[in-house]
Order: sequence, then C-alpha cells, then structure tokens
Amino acid sequence: MSDPEIPPRRRPPGIYLLPNLLTTGALFSGFYAIVGAINGQFVPAVIAVFVAGLFDGLDGRVARMTNTQSEFGVQYDSLSDLISFGLAPALVVYMWALAGLREYGNFTGKLGWLIAFLYTACAALRLARFNTQVGHSDKRFFTGLASPAAAGTLMAFVWAMENFSLVGGNIRWIALLLTLALGLAMVSRIPYYSFKVWPERVPFFWILVVVVAIVPVAAHPPSVLLAIGLVYVASGPSVWLWRRARRHRVPADPPAS
Repeated sequence: MSDPEIPPRRRPPGIYLLPNLLTTGALFSGFYAIVGAINGQFVPAVIAVFVAGLFDGLDGRVARMTNTQSEFGVQYDSLSDLISFGLAPALVVYMWALAGLREYGNFTGKLGWLIAFLYTACAALRLARFNTQVGHSDKRFFTGLASPAAAGTLMAFVWAMENFSLVGGNIRWIALLLTLALGLAMVSRIPYYSFKVWPERVPFFWILVVVVAIVPVAAHPPSVLLAIGLVYVASGPSVWLWRRARRHRVPADPPAS
C-alpha cells in the first residue's frame, strides 16, 4: 500500500504592506508625542500628533485606491487612532496644563488626570461606536466629533498658547474645560460633516479657494489651525440647533380666502 498523501501546509494569510506601513507611521508619531510630553517638549509633541493625522488620512485612502482593504487593517487603524488621537493628546495636555491643578489641593489634582482619562475613554468609545456603524451610516456625516478632529483642536490650542508664550499652568482651567468639551463631543450624537463625499468635478473657483486658504495656514499654523478646529467643533451643535429650530417652527396661518 502506498502512503497517504500529506496535504501541503497552508501558509498563514499575509497583510498588505503599504497601508499598514502608513498606519505604523501614525502609531509611531503618537508614541513620539507621548515621549515628547514626558520630556516637556510640547511643541514637537503637538506636531507629532498632526503628523499622525496626516498618516491616518493617507492609510485608508491608499488602501481604497490600491484595493488593499482588510479587516486586519481596520482593527490596526483603530488601535493606532486610540494611541495617537486618544492617549497622546490627553497626556500632552495633562503634562502641559492639567498636572498643575495639584497646586490647588488633592481633589483638583485628581480632577486633572480624571479629565485626561475621560478624554481618552471618550476617544475609545467613539472609535468602538464608529467600527460598529461602518456600512450602516451616512458617509457624509460622523456621529459625534471624530477623534482626529478633537485631537487636532486640542493640540492646536496647546501649540497656539505656546506660540504666544502662555504657560499651560496659567490657563489650566481653560485647558480643562476644552478637554472636557472635546471628549463629550466625541461621544455625542451630534452629526458632523465628514468631508468624505466629494464630487468628481468642481468649479475652478474652488481650486482658487484652496490656494487662498493655504496662505494663512502657512503664515501662522498654530492660530489658523486652532481657528479652523474651533469653527468645525462649533459647526456640529450650531447646525443641529438650527435644524431643530426649523423642525419645531410653527407654520404660519394660511391667508384668509
């Protein structure tokens, strides 16, 4: 009798290199921001978070363009986002300003790191909710403030204040309120425009608008990025309140015949 044939061993499935390499770049930038915050180098830490945002914006687009999407990539991207846009910004703002609340007593000292933890937890909850709603929600809108936008606004605030030579300890209460507001905005049900759906062709005027918008960003990045972030954060509640007011507006009486 001949020996039974042994089936060949199946190689474990591989992963796509390019999109996951970009995700690794985002993760590295987030980790670098944490190290920078611990060492008191707040501006490099802030810039590292923005670099993470750049990598995060590229990895998904590259995966779609090259048809290399995978479940592994989705989960890896979420874990990277939690570090880069949840934990890293929370630690940066804590080391920069919130740690100074210990000067007011034990309770306020705990309040500082608890608010930083709350921001991190809200980012985790926001990412988990987003993953469960993929394919079941309107791509034009996010439910709640996206974690990269929240991190960008918070880091732009730190960057702008550092640029204006304002020590974090002197504006610690403003930093605490902003951190709390951004954390709660992430887990809210308020819709935010996602900027994911764009027409294939746009008028030439919009190219001119983009070029003009680059000028102030290049002139003074901290202030302009902070202004853009605050306007975007406020846009969600503003549009939600405006729609709610229109929905509950009592219609006028019809004219008498």
